[in-house]
Amino acid sequence: MTKHILLMDGPDAKGLIFHVTSVLYKNECNIISQDEYVSPDGQFFMRTEFESPDKLDPQKVLKDLREAIATPDINLRINPKKKKDIVILATKEHHCLSDLLIRYNFDELDANILAVVSNYNTLQPFVSKFGIPFHYITHEHKTREEHEEAILRTLKIYQPEYLVLAKYMRILSPEFVSHYPNKTVNIHHSFLPAFIGANPYRQAYERGVKIIGATAHFVNNNLDEGPIIAQNVKDIDHRYTASDMAREGKEVEKSVLTHALKLVFNDRVFIYGNRTVVL
Repeated sequence: MTKHILLMDGPDAKGLIFHVTSVLYKNECNIISQDEYVSPDGQFFMRTEFESPDKLDPQKVLKDLREAIATPDINLRINPKKKKDIVILATKEHHCLSDLLIRYNFDELDANILAVVSNYNTLQPFVSKFGIPFHYITHEHKTREEHEEAILRTLKIYQPEYLVLAKYMRILSPEFVSHYPNKTVNIHHSFLPAFIGANPYRQAYERGVKIIGATAHFVNNNLDEGPIIAQNVKDIDHRYTASDMAREGKEVEKSVLTHALKLVFNDRVFIYGNRTVVL
């Protein structure tokens, strides 16, 4: 038996779940799990994990579903349940990258890390310990366009399904983002936009904040304003120095990024406008 994930979203209507279950039954499929949600404005979302005989043709199932539902505004797709192919972009900070590499090494990531790309070679010795290709593509003496073109040429070699920005400290242009629409995941501290720029934890310390946190989101053309996938926070108090806050913040960033990637790689995230629905 082969496992698949059916994703469906569109205007809510009577009989949607009935049509899906009926078509899957007629194609000798067995539903393992199913989650659905209807938004206040009447948008329907459903994730169905099912198994089928190896001979199943997903395109035939999609055709049968479209005929049964007969609603042109319904989006349907069937993905094989498998690990996603990814490339990680990093700069100098190691905490998010090292966490992902260690999880990958112990088969806890639901992804195949094809390569790491960085604008510094600082992390190359560490990445090499995992036998993963490391591409040092410097930004020095290049325009942003030239630097991004060099990265895109490298990505073309690997054809990743997703990009992961593991504290990649470069702003991506709309042209670059357009090559991976809703396929690039970023992690940042939750102080944005209140604490923009360098040393956000120092700024937060000086303001006496009482929580620190992190946000994982898809990248779009607006800096750090893409659809949010996952967030978490940690309570702190006046005893925390800026260094303490930075250290604790890194721990939150690692856990939030890992959680977000597991959701994305398991096809649990729908993008609806500038929001996400997570099933």
